[in-house]
Amino acid sequence: MDQSSTDQAGAHQVGTLQAGTFQTWRISTFTGALIACYFIPTWTIFAFRIMVSPIQGFYERPNISLALFLSDYMQFSSMGTVRYAWLLVVGKLTVVAFFTVFLVFITRPKIRKTGGCDEALMMALGIGGAISFASMMMASKVGEIVAMRLHITELLLLLGTAVLMAIEPPLRREAAQELDPGQPGNAANDTQLLQKVA
Repeated sequence: MDQSSTDQAGAHQVGTLQAGTFQTWRISTFTGALIACYFIPTWTIFAFRIMVSPIQGFYERPNISLALFLSDYMQFSSMGTVRYAWLLVVGKLTVVAFFTVFLVFITRPKIRKTGGCDEALMMALGIGGAISFASMMMASKVGEIVAMRLHITELLLLLGTAVLMAIEPPLRREAAQELDPGQPGNAANDTQLLQKVA
């Protein structure tokens, strides 16, 4: 009898621990981790290809829309094209750095619970979305359909995560109140503080 009650108590504690761990992972955090696993290796590889060989790396499919736009519409020289290639490298590596910081932060439960990892994710989404949107517009101008589809896909991934971050916090606060209805509200806390001071 005592053994069964002990087993039930242990199972209840394990279930509570697993539920608490699961509740600290928001959908936007999980989605951000997934797209970070895509953008970090992909954009790093193409950025380093431009660093090794600026002209050849700049005319590969993920970057060709910007290269053709600069050469056809802006009529830049080779040196001017190389400068913009390096600027693209800096932008993509900045996004990679913010995604890396985000992944490091979500491994710390305390930071993840308080939402301290959201700032790094928002910066990565903002800069990455701007790069993808500009690349998409340039690809449509120069007629690179395959490159435009790639940039549209990346932009939708970034925008979808941004929308989740925008709508999820109020829903999460309501869910937390429903899960823990016995927690005193702000008015009760203020009353207790006034009683202690008095």
